[in-house]
Amino acid sequence: MNATTKTRPMAMTSVAVGDCEAGQASTAAPPWARRAAVLTVLTTVPSGLWRTAMALGAPLGVDSAYWSDHFGFTGQKTSYVFGLTLLLLGLSALTLGLVRPWGEVLPRWVPLLGGRHVPRLAAMTAAGAGALAVTMLWITAFFNLEAIFVEYGLEGAGRLVVVACYAPLLVWGPTLAAVTVSYARRTKPVR
Repeated sequence: MNATTKTRPMAMTSVAVGDCEAGQASTAAPPWARRAAVLTVLTTVPSGLWRTAMALGAPLGVDSAYWSDHFGFTGQKTSYVFGLTLLLLGLSALTLGLVRPWGEVLPRWVPLLGGRHVPRLAAMTAAGAGALAVTMLWITAFFNLEAIFVEYGLEGAGRLVVVACYAPLLVWGPTLAAVTVSYARRTKPVR
């Protein structure tokens, strides 16, 4: 238990005082859920590094004609690639809210909403829908790898690099789903 968590004498588990809505007790996230939340964020890093390297000029096995048409500082996809990388990292980082206090009560520094409780159902619905969406997205992408390889002109080692960088994304959905279930159980209203 950390220094910011206080226990209620009548409760059998520790309760983060001030992080509870009326009739709703919140216990600290279990260690496995905290590790799974961090793993969820880390699943997006390898593909982000691959995309960033491509945008900065390292073709990483991609056909040079495709790369020169789409990437580089003058290519149409360079800003898209940076934006996509930041978006995926940001979305995956929201998983941390399911195991941290700011996932239940927004920090006071957040404009207009600071200090307000995060609606439990909204958090669970968004996280559950996100888990389903990213699971389906990456499973579909991996079923279509050959088409991706052909489009990018990837051969041999280039294919292995792409698979190594994108395979972790297959874990994103299941780990997000597990953390969501933990959040739902942990924040279940007290009767």
